Amino acid sequence: MAPTSYAGPAAGLPDQSSLHTGRAVFTEAYAVIPRGVMSDIVTSCLPHWQQTRAWVIARPMTGFSETFSQYVVEVLPGGGSDRPEPDAGAEGVLFVTEGEATLTVEGAVHRLTPGGYAFLPPGCRWTLSNGGATPLRFHWVRKLYEAVEGIPVPEAFVANEREVPIRWMPGTNERWGTTRFVDPTDVRHDMHVNIVTLESGAVIPFEETHVMEHGLYVLEGKAVYRLNRDWVEVEAGDFMWLRAFCPQSCYAGPDRFRYLLYKDVNRHASLGLPWRNRR
Repeated sequence: MAPTSYAGPAAGLPDQSSLHTGRAVFTEAYAVIPRGVMSDIVTSCLPHWQQTRAWVIARPMTGFSETFSQYVVEVLPGGGSDRPEPDAGAEGVLFVTEGEATLTVEGAVHRLTPGGYAFLPPGCRWTLSNGGATPLRFHWVRKLYEAVEGIPVPEAFVANEREVPIRWMPGTNERWGTTRFVDPTDVRHDMHVNIVTLESGAVIPFEETHVMEHGLYVLEGKAVYRLNRDWVEVEAGDFMWLRAFCPQSCYAGPDRFRYLLYKDVNRHASLGLPWRNRR
């Protein structure tokens, strides 16, 4: 496989002679947030994080992400947090794209470099710092964990995508595959954060239409993506949100196309609608 690269926000600020991006779109079924609109002016600070800023690219709200939030976090040298997660019920995944993180989970110290991945179950104690000389960037996906009686909460773990094999889809001649950090049949987990790889010219050859909500951050390459009724061009550094049942398919571009993929899994559909409580 070719060397791996990881895109990130463009940062900075366009000058006064720049044309605005023409690719940002927000619809009832999907959204595209292009890399070009992730400038310094749209970043947020986080409580109890030092020398840190974040691009919040998904958050639960009406008509948008329902099950998860996702940040691209930048931590300058010497920065980090001893109180990173404010919600004891939240689980998280960290995926490092640039720099080096020192992650401490329940007293165990881990060094995460680009491609590094960490799963953090709800209620676990963790801290993160940047002890290096260059900025650290990582994705932070957060979800409220859906506990199930009789099924234990999964334990924390760390990995690196370079050590996890790609599981190629049958009949694709190793052109479309997924790097899976969790066994799909492990029902302790109620979300998966994977990496999808499509080699040059590969396709998702049908319109996937399913119950899982998606967040897709393009790590590498270009593609033409089918989102609901539309075909849109996406490239490294872009983010896509797809609501449940939004049709989707893809044609990969001239180079390898890869994205970080969130989806909610392994739980019954919630029937907790307001009308059920009426008498």
